[in-house]
Amino acid sequence: MSETKFEPRIVGFFCNWCSYRAADVAGSARRKHAANVHIIRVMCSGRVDPAFVMKAFALGADGVMLAGCHPGECHYLEQNYKAMRRVTLLRHTLASMGVEPVRLRLQWASAAEGPQLAQAIDEMAETVQKLGPLQWPKHWREEPGAADALQELAEEHRQAAEVAV
Repeated sequence: MSETKFEPRIVGFFCNWCSYRAADVAGSARRKHAANVHIIRVMCSGRVDPAFVMKAFALGADGVMLAGCHPGECHYLEQNYKAMRRVTLLRHTLASMGVEPVRLRLQWASAAEGPQLAQAIDEMAETVQKLGPLQWPKHWREEPGAADALQELAEEHRQAAEVAV
């Protein structure tokens, strides 16, 4: 019998202005990266509510990557500093829950840094693969509607962003 290799599920919240475009540049340049990242485009990394990160984990993500503009280059001035503070708090929260903090990664990527972002995605996928599945209840490998729930998460984020504006 052959044992199935664990492929981690990673949710990526990517800033519209920089990291999402960097992912697009990587794709246009045919720079391959781990295909197990489900990217959700957000207007800014600072607009990602910590509840959405925790919900991604609760829905079965084995890792979450938050990617945005480099500090000092945010299109919304200082919102990426807010993202930095939130990730620090989220890592602390995850650790207190017994979850490895490295399952949450903050990555800066300008629109021109497609290859660097692709490499960061590969590194995260490799790190999470070594850790193994998260094993939270209602893990999406066992829950048939979890992929739909992830789409609902993206829609909730879009609606929350519209209300905030």
